[in-house]
Amino acid sequence: MTSDEFAEITGVSRETLEGFETWRRLLEETNAHTNLVGRSTLADFWERHALDSYQLWDHIPEGARRFADLGAGAGFPGLALALGLKDRGVDGQVLMVDSVGKKVAFLNKVIQATGVPAEARSIRVETLDPHTCVDVVTARAFAPLHKLLGYAHPLLKNGALGLFFKGRRYEEELTEARKNWTFESEVIPSRTSDGVILRIEEVKRVR
Repeated sequence: MTSDEFAEITGVSRETLEGFETWRRLLEETNAHTNLVGRSTLADFWERHALDSYQLWDHIPEGARRFADLGAGAGFPGLALALGLKDRGVDGQVLMVDSVGKKVAFLNKVIQATGVPAEARSIRVETLDPHTCVDVVTARAFAPLHKLLGYAHPLLKNGALGLFFKGRRYEEELTEARKNWTFESEVIPSRTSDGVILRIEEVKRVR
């Protein structure tokens, strides 16, 4: 997939596309000496990373403005959400959390270069202030669902929606998670892979 094909599919503005290109360039430069993503995946940035992340906008509730991306890594999907906020002219923010300082330094470099409404914090997810108020919680390639719900529960119990990328074994993860949690879930097929997006809400710990 090319950048123009990505723009045609998503409908983003030329300015937003330039933001994605800046992100791609900085990722390529940084990944040469700091392992952020698998090097072989960079050649397919526009579909495997950019579109894969940006497809979340098809499932985000209208009016959602505040996002938390757990285990943000190289910014998928957090930076894509922030670029989407800017593209839509929405007054919102994406909080990206990762325990690896080098990854957070990269995220901050992209935030500064693109001017997106985002903040990156170098902390462990479990130390995130439980009173943090967000509308949507996201994660991609971060943790098994039963652990992810534990990390995200302080945010989800306050009414946030969970949108979590999962692979082909998502059914096993759902079964394992239901041993300790009750929740409503919807399985959304991914547009870019054989994985899925899990839409999770009404999460409660099993007593």
